[in-house]
Amino acid sequence: MTIELQGIELHAHHGVLEPERREGQRFLVDLELEVEDDRATGDRIEDAVDYRDVLAVVVEIGEGQRFDLLETLATALAEALLARFPVGRARVRVRKPDVVLARPVEHAAVLVERPL
Repeated sequence: MTIELQGIELHAHHGVLEPERREGQRFLVDLELEVEDDRATGDRIEDAVDYRDVLAVVVEIGEGQRFDLLETLATALAEALLARFPVGRARVRVRKPDVVLARPVEHAAVLVERPL
């Protein structure tokens, strides 16, 4: 079974450039967490991966720490989710929607996948 959370919005101070680190910017996080199917059979939140707890970890790391690179942020998120929840795989995409480049782009993104 796969649990997905898409478009978790963070305001954080990641980046290589000083203005990014000083002023902060918007990041969007998309998650896929692979869990065993039997976690859903009991219909009890205590037996499931609680979205509220997952969101709290994403905010704790995404807004509470600083990273130069999207790659490092995405890796830190994936590893924390694997360490804190009973999941077999974490797939994390971090998008930077307000990226400024020489040409307009929708977003810059990094996708990290980590098995347990």
